[in-house]
Amino acid sequence: MRPRSSCAQKAILRAKTYLVVTLIACFTLPWLSGCGIPKLCCVDPNPYIPTDYKGKTSTDNVANVGVYEFFNDQALAQLIAEGLASNQELKIRNQEIQVARNEILARRGAYLPFVSVGAKGGFDRTSKWTPLGAAEEQLLTPRGGEFPDPLPNVGLTANLFWRVDIWRELRNARDAAMQRYAEAVEVRDYFVTRLVAEIAENYYELTALDQRMVYLNQTIAIQKQSLEVAKAQKAAARGTELAVQRFIAEVRKNESQLLIVQQDIIEIENKINFLCGRYPQPVQRTSWDFVNLDSSMLGVGVPVQLLQNRRDIRAAERELSAAGLDVLVARAQFFPRFDITASVGYEAFNPRYLFDPGAFIASTAGELVAPLINKAAIRAEYQSANARQLQAVYDYQRTVLNAYTEVVNRMAKVENYRKSVEIKQSQVAALEQSVEVATNLFQNARSEYVDVLFSQRDLLEARVDLIETKQQQLSAIVNAYQALGGGYLLTSQGTTYKDIRCLTTPYLPGEVIDVPTPEDMPEELSPEEDSLPPLPSEAALSATTLDAIEP
Repeated sequence: MRPRSSCAQKAILRAKTYLVVTLIACFTLPWLSGCGIPKLCCVDPNPYIPTDYKGKTSTDNVANVGVYEFFNDQALAQLIAEGLASNQELKIRNQEIQVARNEILARRGAYLPFVSVGAKGGFDRTSKWTPLGAAEEQLLTPRGGEFPDPLPNVGLTANLFWRVDIWRELRNARDAAMQRYAEAVEVRDYFVTRLVAEIAENYYELTALDQRMVYLNQTIAIQKQSLEVAKAQKAAARGTELAVQRFIAEVRKNESQLLIVQQDIIEIENKINFLCGRYPQPVQRTSWDFVNLDSSMLGVGVPVQLLQNRRDIRAAERELSAAGLDVLVARAQFFPRFDITASVGYEAFNPRYLFDPGAFIASTAGELVAPLINKAAIRAEYQSANARQLQAVYDYQRTVLNAYTEVVNRMAKVENYRKSVEIKQSQVAALEQSVEVATNLFQNARSEYVDVLFSQRDLLEARVDLIETKQQQLSAIVNAYQALGGGYLLTSQGTTYKDIRCLTTPYLPGEVIDVPTPEDMPEELSPEEDSLPPLPSEAALSATTLDAIEP
């Protein structure tokens, strides 16, 4: 056996040294780069949601009652259906969902290998007075000829780039995009509940204004009768011009108020038209006397059900989850990044040799890169991600607190205004009787015109107050329904806006829905993802992130 030469021994030694250095780098880079990760801040503790609404709970929850069953008004149902079909802001929310959905697709492709193809062409001339130029001067082509000067170069290659997702950085970014997609859906659904409530609230205000018109016309008619009586008494020398002028002034005041109410009706009608996505036109509505919105339907359930029924709370929960994943994405920047590149193709100085077997080229490489020095930017982004996560925590707590407070305030308003309506109804009944008595006495010259004037004025004011109080009670019922999560279900059988969003005509109560999604309108989720993505479990989050969100 021939002994190895010194050159061979040196080459073997260099190879062993390179292997050892490579192994040491692979094991130490993650440790070195992972050192110095700043500690995250913790969130302040928050009190638990109460178990009742100031002592009030119920076995049923009005959030499970459909919109059409709750309001039970065909004219209002028509307006709500048109609003859900044509409201422009709702359409904007739908497009925001599509943007969020496309973001998932973009994030999903980031952790898969990228394959590209390309062609190149050019020429190169090297100085003959350089080592490379002098060596090229002596080279011959495989067929014995000289290489042209300048030297052309053409090629066709297929290239691969793959960033191996060792620390789940790219997949966590994808999961965060999925959570924000689900958040966009919840924000859209919360807007649906607000749109339903706003249309209903303006609808009841419109019917209240109609009734004010009725009362004003009735009052004007009565005052004109009293005016004629005053004129007759003046002609018979039993009255004065003062009574006549006072009645004229009162009639003119109410006629002026009539025009103001008419303007209010126009504005409320057009507000409803705007919410329904249509140009100004008359709004069909029922009479005030037939408005029957029963507050006894407001089953409050228990406060914890708000977490499921309130779409704004569900949206805040999704944002909280996405923010936690963003922290993991930022944390992965401290650790090494492993990239794989490869390419195959053909390269030659003449296109006619391009597909010759000798023109075949191939290369592959792996790169392990980790930050060691000057990690201020990475550290700042990590801490910013933690700050945004804490913002999401506090926003979630604030949203829950606000939802609970809204329910308590609106349920109290419903009850107090209900009692106030009952008292005002007794007041109006008494004043109606006083107007009748005062009018009879005045016509028989047994009382002064002032008694008639004041009694009519008091009756009109009491009627207006009764209408406004009743309208505020209806508004409180509508808002309490929305605060409890109502307005998401169109019918108690489970029909939602998602089921009708692709309809070309408004969906009305009692219609059967069997409408496929048009081909030009992508699904909110693919068939295999027919429900919103679940919130990640605590096991899916790192201990560092859990420390940041738990008190």
